[in-house]
Amino acid sequence: MFAQDHEFDKHDLIRMWIALGFIQPSLDQEETMEDIGERYFDVLVKKSFFDKFYKYGGYKNLSYYKMHDFLHKLAQSIFVQECLRVEYDTKLPSKIPETLRHLSVQTTNLNVLRKIEKFKHLHSLFLFDEDSNQDLCSALIEIFKASRCLRLLYIRIDRLKMIPKEIRYLKHLRYLKIEKAYVTMLPRSLSNLYHLQFFIFNGWMSSRPVVDFLPSNINNLSNLHYLELSGNYMSSICGIGKLNSLQELNMFRLRNEMGYRIDELKHLNDLCKLGIKCLENLKDAEEARNAQLCEKKRLTDLTLCWSNTYSRNINLDENVLDNLHPPKFLKNLKIEIYMGARSAIWMNNVNLLSNIKKIEEIKLIDCKEWETLPPFGQLPFLKILILYDLPKVKWLESKFNGNDKYRAFPLLEVLHIGGLEALEDWFEAGVAAEDGCLFPCLINLVLDRCPKLKELPSLPPKLKSLCIGTMGWKTLNFGCNSNPIPLEKLAVFDCPNITSLPLDDEIARLAALRFLTIRNCPNLISLGRYREVETANNCHLILNNLWISDPSVLLMEPLRSITSLKELRIEHNDEVVSFPNEAEQWFLKVRYSLSELQFSSLKSLQSLPSSLESLSSLQKLYIYWAPMLRELPNLPPSLERLTISGCHPELKENYGEDGGSDRHKIARIPHISIHP
Repeated sequence: MFAQDHEFDKHDLIRMWIALGFIQPSLDQEETMEDIGERYFDVLVKKSFFDKFYKYGGYKNLSYYKMHDFLHKLAQSIFVQECLRVEYDTKLPSKIPETLRHLSVQTTNLNVLRKIEKFKHLHSLFLFDEDSNQDLCSALIEIFKASRCLRLLYIRIDRLKMIPKEIRYLKHLRYLKIEKAYVTMLPRSLSNLYHLQFFIFNGWMSSRPVVDFLPSNINNLSNLHYLELSGNYMSSICGIGKLNSLQELNMFRLRNEMGYRIDELKHLNDLCKLGIKCLENLKDAEEARNAQLCEKKRLTDLTLCWSNTYSRNINLDENVLDNLHPPKFLKNLKIEIYMGARSAIWMNNVNLLSNIKKIEEIKLIDCKEWETLPPFGQLPFLKILILYDLPKVKWLESKFNGNDKYRAFPLLEVLHIGGLEALEDWFEAGVAAEDGCLFPCLINLVLDRCPKLKELPSLPPKLKSLCIGTMGWKTLNFGCNSNPIPLEKLAVFDCPNITSLPLDDEIARLAALRFLTIRNCPNLISLGRYREVETANNCHLILNNLWISDPSVLLMEPLRSITSLKELRIEHNDEVVSFPNEAEQWFLKVRYSLSELQFSSLKSLQSLPSSLESLSSLQKLYIYWAPMLRELPNLPPSLERLTISGCHPELKENYGEDGGSDRHKIARIPHISIHP
């Protein structure tokens, strides 16, 4: 049903399988259909039916999946009697088999769409296109009237302005997904689709939410498992507690009025993910108990969030958190804008905290009064810990129950700390990591805005990514042993006191380093102190990506000798006007490897290096926000893409496609984009 190279979302595909009846409920009811679908999907991945890919999504990589081209073609040929995909200007076959159940159409050609109504036994229909037609609505009406067996409807049509009320004819619909539409109001008849299990609306939103965007009685859809809406429309549902099959509720915004209070959550016991916002609207701690979180045995993902209001009752915040005790199989916990000075009782008690057996991710954000953290280091499965803007926390791990030794985060892989202004050390005085091992599994470490923290921990043996920002240190200490440092990414930014980074000293141990960022470190004068080390081991960095703000670091070893670089960014510098001759020569060293170059936010830059012409591997050149730049040097013939924005008006005038005097110098480049 999808084109080659389509990026599949695992969970969305499982929802489609459930809607089409490919997955049946477990007889013992211990597993949800979603759980069964995940097992099926994982088997298909193991058998290489799907290939797994990753894209960076903040502190963890997001996964998506693709079918191999060969398997895609094979599936098409095998299911030709059941499945049909029509793309753009291709026509529908003259003979359509009676067994056709699944149709995908990538066009808004009305002549094609009007023929769909002839297929009265379709179970799924996918409509894709990049532009809506003004007569499309009439075609949809006829399709809805005729296709009464539909269980799955997927509409991805840019700027579609209306979903016809005739959708009410799709009585058997289980899955409805609408993307890219510019719909300002959903049809009232939507609430009559009583069998609907999955409804996803990711459309273009107006700047002001429409009050009656949703049908007022949408809570009639008691079979709804999953509901996803753009904007804040989820919080407009009155009486959401009637949707007692709901498994995800990421935004429940509390109000002090009937239909929006916390007791709406009482009977939603199938919830797997829950986000509660505006907790300051609870009148007392007893009211918090009405959520009955402990009864939600399937709940694995919980977010508790207050609002950033000026006057808050700190004692009430603490008592509310005490009474929002999660169930024991929770995996992800996020607490945001909590103003209590202490942890909840269920967090401070080591035995109670251990009852949350499978917790893997904890985020505490913008909790200004919190002083002492719970014993997170003892959680046996904790993999991700995010702490931002807790300005009164002094230690990551404190004394509890008289113990002075801890397991020290045995499985922690990601640790992000920022805005902990009082943080003095990793452990309270008198507390030590068991066997001297702190963070044995840590892969990703971020430290930002912790002015009292004196030094890094001994670098964990598996650390691959290290980011240091706005710290007061003068140098970094990678430890004194001779073991290799597995770092692949190192970023240091906004550190005015730092004078040296021991890259050249540790070059033999940094063989894995591929991504390096050094930005806004104005007093940096050295990337290594002991020159004889480099001479003795004759090693070189093999970087792929380098992001810097000061071009002078290019002339410091080991960057001076680098020859393997693929991407260079020079950005966020108000002083650089041009590049000295030594820097020009540096570019020649990477002329056979550099494929992407970016200059951005360079307020005073007037000229680019003339040696760019010699970069025979350069394919992409980006120039952003260089308002003094009036002209370009000669560019290499290998260049495939040139993007310019925010430069001097003369540059656009001279190189613009509308008769610019220097346009001929870049005309051979296939992709050119020049904006004011």
